[in-house]
Amino acid sequence: MGFRAPRKDVDESDLAVGAEAHAAAGPTAVAVAMARSIEQMGPLRTARTLLRLNQVDGFDCMGCAWPDPEPGHRHTAEFCENGAKAVAEEATLRRVEPDFFARHSLAELDTKTDYWLGQQGRITHPMVKRDGATHYEPISWEDAFALIGSTLRELASPDEAVFYTSGKTSNEAAFAYQLFVRAFGTNNLPDCSNMCHESTSVALAETIGIGKGSVSLADVETAQVIVVAGQNPGTNHPRMLSALEKAKRAGATIVAINPLREPGLVRFKNPQKVRGVVGSGTALADLYLQVRLNGDLALFQGLAAYLLERGAIDRAFIDAHTVGYDAWAEHVRAVDWAEIERASGVSRAQIEEFGAIIAESSATVYCWAMGITQHRNSVAIIKEIVNVALMRGDIGKPGAGLCPVRGHSNVQGDRTMGIWERPSEVFLDRLQAEFGFEPPREHGFDAVEAVRALDEGRARFFFGMGGNFVSAISDTEVAERAMRRADLTVHVSTKLNRSHVVAGRQALILPALGRTEKDLTGGREQRVTVEDSMSAVHASKGPLKPASPHLRSEVDIVCSMAEAAIGTRHAIDWGGFRDDYTAIRRHIGRVVPGAERYDELVDQPGGFVLPHPPRDSRTFETAVGKAVFSVSPLEVLEVPEGRLVLQTMRSHDQFNTTIYGLDDRYRGIKNARRVVLVHPEDVEALGFAVGDIVDLISEWHDGSQRCAPDFRIVAYEQPRGCAAAYYPETNPLVPLDSKAEGSNTPTSKSVIVRLEAAAGRRAGLLAEAGAGAEDGADRDKRPIASAHPS
Repeated sequence: MGFRAPRKDVDESDLAVGAEAHAAAGPTAVAVAMARSIEQMGPLRTARTLLRLNQVDGFDCMGCAWPDPEPGHRHTAEFCENGAKAVAEEATLRRVEPDFFARHSLAELDTKTDYWLGQQGRITHPMVKRDGATHYEPISWEDAFALIGSTLRELASPDEAVFYTSGKTSNEAAFAYQLFVRAFGTNNLPDCSNMCHESTSVALAETIGIGKGSVSLADVETAQVIVVAGQNPGTNHPRMLSALEKAKRAGATIVAINPLREPGLVRFKNPQKVRGVVGSGTALADLYLQVRLNGDLALFQGLAAYLLERGAIDRAFIDAHTVGYDAWAEHVRAVDWAEIERASGVSRAQIEEFGAIIAESSATVYCWAMGITQHRNSVAIIKEIVNVALMRGDIGKPGAGLCPVRGHSNVQGDRTMGIWERPSEVFLDRLQAEFGFEPPREHGFDAVEAVRALDEGRARFFFGMGGNFVSAISDTEVAERAMRRADLTVHVSTKLNRSHVVAGRQALILPALGRTEKDLTGGREQRVTVEDSMSAVHASKGPLKPASPHLRSEVDIVCSMAEAAIGTRHAIDWGGFRDDYTAIRRHIGRVVPGAERYDELVDQPGGFVLPHPPRDSRTFETAVGKAVFSVSPLEVLEVPEGRLVLQTMRSHDQFNTTIYGLDDRYRGIKNARRVVLVHPEDVEALGFAVGDIVDLISEWHDGSQRCAPDFRIVAYEQPRGCAAAYYPETNPLVPLDSKAEGSNTPTSKSVIVRLEAAAGRRAGLLAEAGAGAEDGADRDKRPIASAHPS
C-alpha cells in the first residue's frame, strides 16, 4: 500500500461535535483567551503581557502577520483570542528542565502528540543528544557552539548544510543569519514561506514585479468590495475581522470564497464593542461561494469572462501599465461555461452575481491565503486573481489592491532581510559591496529540496532557526527519515516540539528568548524589528524576565555560531552585532533595497512602511517594465469514483504546527483532532455513518498510496466530493514530490483520498459502550453529532 503513518497517543478522550457553531469572537472568545492566559501565566503576568501586546511601546504578537492600527487608534486590548493563546504559550510558567529529559527517552517522546509535547513548557537549558544516546543531556553553550563549528568545518562542501528559518525570527536575527550562511558559502536558506505563500511570492514577482501585497490597512477598511478567497480569518487572522467589520459598516460588500462555510466569514461579534458582547454582531459575507477544492482558477476565469462580456474594464490602466491583455482576453472569452461550473462547483448564475458586485465597485481588495497557495496550479490561480485586479485597474489606488494574508508574524520580514534560497542579484551585489566578500550565486535548497538532500545524503547538517520543520513539511515519513540521517540537527526553540524528537545522529536544542521577554544581550536593553503583511516595519521589545538565565537571544546564537564556524573570515564584526543590534540595523539600511535610514525610521512611533512600487506609483519592476497579464489553461481536477478531494487545515485551537488545545469552537468540534469533515450525502454514498472511524488513504499518479489512520467522520457543509482534516496529522498523505508548479509548495489543499473502515468500528456500537472511560482502549467510545455551522 505504501506509507502508513503511525498513530501517536490520542488526546480526544471525549469527542463531541456540536450541532451549531458560533459567530466568530464575541464574549466566548474573551473568556477563552483569559482562561488560557491565567492558567498558563497567572493573573498578574497575564495583565503585564497582554496590555503590552501590539502596542507602540510593547512587543509584536508572535502569531499572524496582520498589521496594527496607526498609533493613537489602537485599543487598550489590541489582541485577539489566538494572539492571547500564543502569548500564554510563550510566557507560560511551565518549564522543561534537564531532569525532564532524564525522565523521558526519545523513544518515549516519539509516542507523544504534538499537543502533549508543546504543553510541557519552556526549555531552560541547552541540551544535546550524543551519537547513540537514548536521552538528551545538558551541554554548555560554549560546547554547543564548538560542536556546531567543528561539524560545519568538517563538511566536504558548505552546500552540505541546510539553514531553515521560521517566520517568527526577527529582522535583526534574520539579517545576521543570512549573512553568516552566505559568508559560510551557501544559499541553502529554506524557510516556512516555501510551504505556505511561496506560490504568492512567485506569482506576484512575475506579474507585478514584487512578491508582496499592494494594500495598506486603510485600503482594506475603505474598500468598496473585499474578496476573501481560500482564507479563514476567524481562526488564522482574527484581528482581520475588525478591519472587515469596519469596512462593512462603512458600506463595503464582502465576498467569501471557501469550500467550508466558516462562521468567521459569516458573522463577527467584536469583543471590543458593546454590540459584539450583547448584540448579534456584524454580518460579514454578502455572498458566500462554496467553491470546489481546486476550483478557484475556473471561478476567477469565469468571473473575468463575465466582466469582459459586460465591458467592465479599466482601459486606460490596461493601456498605460500592462502587457499581454489581448492574448489573455481572447483566452478568457473562449471559456467553456460547462467546464467552469464543473471545475468550480459554482453555478454560472452565482459567478455572474459575483461579477456584478465587482463590476459595480470602483475599489476592490482581493485577499487570499493558503486555501489558494497549496495546489499544483496555485501560481496560475494567483496570476488569475492578479489578472482580474489588472483588468479593473485595482492596483495603486486607494481602497484597492492585492492582499495575500501571511500566516506568521515576520515571515515577510525574513524574506526582505535575505532569507531566501534564490536571492536576487541586486541583493547579493549590495551584500558584497557592504561586507567585501563574494557571496555564493548558485541557488540553494528550498524546504522540499532540503528534505530530499538530507534523505539522499547530499546534506548532512540541519539548523532550524525556530519552528517545527518536521511537523510543517509534507511527507512525514520521508521528512523524519531524512532528519535522522543528518550528522547533526540543531533547533533554536522556546518549547518542545516534534522536530526535537526526530533527531540526527547528534542533536542540539538551543533555548532562545521569546518576544515577551527582555533582551539584555550585551549588557543593554535591546529591541528587534518585524515586518507585517502590508510592508510596515516596527520595533518590538518584551517586558518579562526571561524564563531561564540560560536563554540566549536569536542574534546572540547566530553571532556565536558564526564565530565558532568561520571565526574572523571576511572581518565581519559578529561581537559588535551581538553587543548592539543597532549595528545590524545600520547594515540593513545599506543592503536591503528601500530600507535606507532603517534604524532611524524604526524610532518613529509605529515604525515605517517599506516602498512598494505598484502601490506607490503604479510602477511595475517586471522584466518588461509593466504588469503582466498571464494566460493559464483551465484545468479540472478529476476525482475517481468513490474518492474525495481533501484539504488540510488548522483548528481554532492551533497556530501553524503549535496546538493550543483540542477544540475547534467555530466549527462546533470539541476535544478532537483526528476527525475528517465530509458532506453528509457523501458519508452516506460512501457507505459510512457519521462517527465511523476510518483510515484516510491518499492516491497518487505514480500508483503510490499513503495512509493516515483512525479519523472519525464528521458531517459538515461543503461541496459534494470535498473533505477536510487537520494538519500536521494529515501531512503524511502528501508526497514530497507533490508540489505546486513554479513554487514547489506542497499541495496540501487538493489531496485525493479514499476512506476505508478502520477495524470495522461504528459510531452506534461505540456509543453503546458508554461515556466515561479514559483509558486508551476506550478513548474512541464517544457519541458524536453532526456539525452544521449557522
